[in-house]
Amino acid sequence: MDDKPRFSEKEIWEKYLELTKDLLKFIDQEEIDTFLDMVDQRQQLMEMLQALPDHEFARSPEGVALREQIKPMDMQIMYKARSWLNKSKRNNTTVRGYDSFGLASSSMFNREY
Repeated sequence: MDDKPRFSEKEIWEKYLELTKDLLKFIDQEEIDTFLDMVDQRQQLMEMLQALPDHEFARSPEGVALREQIKPMDMQIMYKARSWLNKSKRNNTTVRGYDSFGLASSSMFNREY
């Protein structure tokens, strides 16, 4: 059986870069389900990289440049994900507040005066 990795380290890093670009695109479009699927895919790539016995490409000038290209995108993704999460929490709180008001007001309309 062949123990050779299916993809080279360079190919995995290039796929990681492309997924990172796509993550930015989908979080900007608030396509959260797609975004979360892609986060899982990117995690799998990271696990593949960690399983490699040698990290020659990552230490090469080309690999360092690629990783430096990813860093600011990762920061943007984290910022945007936090912003989306905060916005989602605020919306959820608003909806729950309205639900509570709705329950209180519906009982007001159902009682006899």
